[in-house]
Amino acid sequence: MWTKEFAGECSATPAEVFGILAEPTKWAEWNEGVRNVEMDGPFAADTAAVMELPDGTRLPFHFTWVEADKGYEDLTEVADAGVSVRVRHELFPTATGTRIVYRCEAEGPEEAAAEVGGFASADFADVISALGARAEGLHG
Repeated sequence: MWTKEFAGECSATPAEVFGILAEPTKWAEWNEGVRNVEMDGPFAADTAAVMELPDGTRLPFHFTWVEADKGYEDLTEVADAGVSVRVRHELFPTATGTRIVYRCEAEGPEEAAAEVGGFASADFADVISALGARAEGLHG
């Protein structure tokens, strides 16, 4: 299994950050790696969705865990590569706001898992920074 973790902090509360994450159809407003998200239900565990990337690639995925003010996890099956990608987005309260942690795990053939996992998480540092800035904008 290929694994990589990214983290950042912001001055907004976990509830404020979660409020932004809880609106997947608005992710494209602050995440440059997303053109659109189509939801097949509410922002909840077992809901399926499709993320469209800026290049037009469509990635079906589903939410495996959603907990208010704590975070969520999603799972994407990349069938052509034989890889499944699980990303956990967790929020931890700090003395000054929120620590945002994204953990990407890719399971499958070692080389393919590393390639797909690396691609999936390539912009996570920027995404965490943009998420924190968006939450701080609402906070301030």
